[in-house]
Amino acid sequence: MVLTAAVTAAALVLPPDGAVRAGERCERADRLRVPGAEHQIVACLDDVTTAGTTASGHTDPEDWAGLHAPGTRNPSGVPGIQVDGYFPDDSSFNGTHGWDHDSQFVIRLPDQWNGGVVVTGAPGVREQYANDFIIGDRVLDRGYAFASTDKGNVGTEFYRDGDRPGDAVAEWNERVTELTRATKAVARQLYGHMPRRTYVAGISNGGYLARWQLENRHHLYDGGVDWEGTLWRPDGPNLFTYLPTALREYPDYALTGDEEAHDAMIDAGFAPGSEFLWEYHYGVYWDLTQRIYREEFDPGYDGDTEAGTPFCRPGTPQCDADYDYHHRPESVHDAVEKVSLTGRIQRPMITLHGTLDALLPIRTDSDVYAEMVREAHRAKRFRYYRIEGGNHVDGLHAAYPERLRPMLPCFRSAFEALEGWVTDRRNPPDSATVPEPESGDEVNTCDLAG
Repeated sequence: MVLTAAVTAAALVLPPDGAVRAGERCERADRLRVPGAEHQIVACLDDVTTAGTTASGHTDPEDWAGLHAPGTRNPSGVPGIQVDGYFPDDSSFNGTHGWDHDSQFVIRLPDQWNGGVVVTGAPGVREQYANDFIIGDRVLDRGYAFASTDKGNVGTEFYRDGDRPGDAVAEWNERVTELTRATKAVARQLYGHMPRRTYVAGISNGGYLARWQLENRHHLYDGGVDWEGTLWRPDGPNLFTYLPTALREYPDYALTGDEEAHDAMIDAGFAPGSEFLWEYHYGVYWDLTQRIYREEFDPGYDGDTEAGTPFCRPGTPQCDADYDYHHRPESVHDAVEKVSLTGRIQRPMITLHGTLDALLPIRTDSDVYAEMVREAHRAKRFRYYRIEGGNHVDGLHAAYPERLRPMLPCFRSAFEALEGWVTDRRNPPDSATVPEPESGDEVNTCDLAG
C-alpha cells in the first residue's frame, strides 16, 4: 500500500465553537503536526470512512478483513483530514506504505466535530487500519476524531521486539497512551480546543488495551468499551492455561469423538455448544496463538527453536501441546505480570463478550475479569454483557448464520450506552446475558436490554 497526500477543496462546516471556518480545512491540514511523530503525511479527503479511503488508498481492507459479518451497513460520506505517520521506534515489522517502521498510526479528523476523540489499538497482530470498518466508520459519522495504532510491533514475529520477555506486549500499552496524547493535541490544533470527551475502545488485544488504559492511564479518558479483551494474569487464567489443552485434546476428539478429550476441552473453559467451531480454531488460531505468545513470554521453553513446532503431537520434545504454565519458572510468571490486569478500572467501562468465543473462552476471560472488577470494588462504573451466540470474530457468521450472532452491532449499542452514561449520566442497562433475538436484522441491530 502506497499512501499519497490527496487534497480536495471540500468546504468545512464546524460547530460554533470550532476554530476552522468554512473553506479552510485543506489549508489547515498542511499545518497540523503530530507531537512526537518522526514522520507524517496529511491528506484532505472528501470521505474518511472506509467507503472513501478504500477508493483513495488511505486504508488497507486486508487489515480489517474477517472482522465483520457480510451485510454489515456502515455510514459513508464524512469529509475530513487523515494523518498517517509513525513515532520513533527501533523495530520494523510494519511494512505499510513501504516505511518498514513500527509504531505507525492513523488519525482522522471529521469536519463536523462533536468535541470527542476515540482511540483504539489493533486487534491480534494486525496493523493500524484493522479497526477502520468495525469502529472508525461509525464513530467518525457520529462526529468523533478517530485514531488507531499498530501497537508498536505487528505480525506473527512480534515477539522479536523488545529486550526481555513481555516487552513487546508491554509496548502496546505505551503506544496507545502515546497516540492518545498526540491525538488530543492534533485536535486542538485543528479545532481550537482540547477534546471534551475521550474514549478508548477495542476488540481482542484491543479490548485488553482498553482495560489496561482505564486501569493505569485513566486520567486521559472519560470511559471505554472492551470488546472481548485478552486477559493476562500471572497466576492464570490466561492463554497458556487453556490453549495447550486444546492442542493436546482436540486432535483425539476430532479423530474419534473421544469423550474424555471432549470433557477436557470443556473443563479447560471452552463452551459446550462451541464444538462446531473447534476445527477452524485449531487450524487457524489455537496453535499459532499459543506458540507466538509463548515465545514472547517464555522463549526458553523450546531452547534455540523459535516459536515451537507447528501442530506437534504430545510427546514431541518441547511441544506446546505439553506446555504446563503453572510449572514454568517464576521469571515466566513475572513477564506475564508485567502486562497483567487488576480490575481496578477508574472510569466507566462496558465489556461485552460472546458466549461461543472459541479463541478467548468467556469462562476463562471476561467472566473472570468481571469478577476482578467486582472484587476491586469498581462495579458501579462497570457493565458486562454476555452476548449469546457471539464468537470471537464476526467473519464466521456467514458460514454459520443459524448458530452465530454478530458482535459488532452489540459493540455499537455498547458505545452509545457509554456515551449516554458519561455525558448525560444515563445508566446503561444492567449487566446481563443478552439473548439471541427471535427476529430482526441481527447483523445490524442489538438491544443490550434484551
